Amino acid sequence: MRREFSAFVLFLGGLLAFSAQAGPIEKMREFIQQTRSARAVFTQTVADSSGQISQKSSGTVQFQRPGKFRWTYSKPYEQLIVGDGETLWIYDKDLNQVTQRKLDKALGSSPAALLAGADDIEKYFSLNAIGKKGKLDWLEVRPYDEDSLFDKVRMGFNKNTLEVMELFDHFGQKTTILLSRLERNPVTPADTYTFTIPDGADVVTE
Repeated sequence: MRREFSAFVLFLGGLLAFSAQAGPIEKMREFIQQTRSARAVFTQTVADSSGQISQKSSGTVQFQRPGKFRWTYSKPYEQLIVGDGETLWIYDKDLNQVTQRKLDKALGSSPAALLAGADDIEKYFSLNAIGKKGKLDWLEVRPYDEDSLFDKVRMGFNKNTLEVMELFDHFGQKTTILLSRLERNPVTPADTYTFTIPDGADVVTE
């Protein structure tokens, strides 16, 4: 099964408007307090340790805190990742295969926990403002858990909006997520975060 999850987690990254005058740490804290849900369009690239692009993809993402999210890849192939509050579902349409995991174990100290997790993120992550580069004001986030899936996440704010997330794993791989058409606290259908196993799909439990 294609492992977009490791890149997803991935994010779920940073979907919203914050106070324009605040620094990146204050913006992140404000987001946690005031944003209960969000949705956006994303483009994603994955580069190896030499900077060579190995993957490109795009789609939509939405979440509702705590623990609910829907990450839909539409290009170059279709894949769906859904967190329903208890279970993480990953569906690969080409393979007609579903992977099922306990959500608390899947989130842990992953980047997904930054935005779709509980409110006490500073219990699990350190937040450090690392300065301005070009038009973006950058925040660096590191997990306290040494077994986390990633080494660090950098979040770039343009004025009052989070535009970019850069995720660095322990092997030197870098995943960059660009966000657009952001909506804060949108009204969504009740079944947005419900996953139904497609007919005939193979189910793998991890």
